[in-house]
This record gives sequence, structure tokens and C-alpha cells, in this order.
Amino acid sequence: MRKIKKPDSLADQAYDLIRKDILTGTLAPNEELREEKFALELGISRTPLREAIRRLATDGLVVLQSGKPAIVSSFTKEDALHHMEVRKLLETYNIEQIAKLTTPDFLKSLKSNLKLQKRAADKNDFHEFIELDREFHLLLADQNPNTKLCEMIYAVNTGVNRAFLILANTYPVSAMEASGEHEDIVTALEQQDGTGAINAMTEHMDNIERRFLHYYEKG
Repeated sequence: MRKIKKPDSLADQAYDLIRKDILTGTLAPNEELREEKFALELGISRTPLREAIRRLATDGLVVLQSGKPAIVSSFTKEDALHHMEVRKLLETYNIEQIAKLTTPDFLKSLKSNLKLQKRAADKNDFHEFIELDREFHLLLADQNPNTKLCEMIYAVNTGVNRAFLILANTYPVSAMEASGEHEDIVTALEQQDGTGAINAMTEHMDNIERRFLHYYEKG
């Protein structure tokens, strides 16, 4: 684990570094996050470290324990499927609402994200892709004036992504497929085809579940 750089927010950097270690499997499910050890490794005090751990807990990546060190969350097949069910409901509803709120700037930001997704997929940089994948869905959520909906979509994206990253050895294939599905969503939005956008998102959500089940059983 690298030490953080002083000029930026210590809590933000600690959050980013620990989150990356969780997502890439460097920190295993149920592994304890001992404050003394991590503060020493990161070269920071416990205050920003605790803030980072609280944020990771909000994301669902860490479980806080009373009187004990926090631990990295573990995911079962059932956990992931429950997350996916909630995510599908939220994201299909959101796409229905924002289909009529499409603007040139919004489309430009989505297309820019798509280009970066493809580049990451081509390089088999799954960590970068998963960040861009999450950003893509948050861009869609941000277009909705309902900030609570946006927060909920953020939370379920993090949970589902955690389940996929456990299966990192098969993720490059999923990345290529997901990138194409994202492009279908953007195309429908650009054409102001609300029904097409809903159908594209529904298909994307169904395929996420299909890929997860395939790789879960295969693994």
C-alpha cells in the first residue's frame, strides 16, 4: 500500500487507496482494518483514517463493529442478486425519467466516458473500467433532479461492482460487453427514444445478472 500525498485531502486519499485495495482483492473479505497498522502504512493520523473507513462503510465495502476493528465486507451470491434486483428497479426508473431531460452537454459527457471505457477495456485495465462504469451510471443518475435517487443508485452500484470484482479474472470479457450495452443506452438517449432507452437499460441490467451467474457458477 502506498503512502498518501500530503497536498490533497488525507481522508479522501486514504478512502481511495483502501477502496482500491478492497476492489482489487489486495484486502480480502472479512479482513480486519486495524487502525494502528493502516495509519502507519499510510503515514497519517487515525482521524482521517476513521473518516475514510466510515465512508467505505457507507459504500457497503466495510462493516463497522462495536469495540472491534472494521472488516472488509463479504459478498454471497444471494447478496449480489439482491443488490442487482434493487439496482434494476432504480436504474430503469431513472432512465425513464431522464430520457426527456437529455441535453447536448449531457450527451457529450456520456460519450466522453464511453471512449475512456473502451480504452480501458482494450488495455484489460479492469480497475479503471469499473471506475468508468460506475461513473457512467452516476452521470445518468446526476441528470435526475431527485438527489435521493442519485444517492441510492450510487450505493447499489458500489455493492454490485464489489461482487463482480471478486471475479476479476473474468472481468475483461464482461467489460467489452458492458461497454457496448452502455453505447446502446446513449444511442437511444441521443435519438430521444425513451422506450428504446428503457429497453436498453433493462437488457443491460439483465445481462449483468446473467454474466454474474455464469461467472459465479464457473468460478
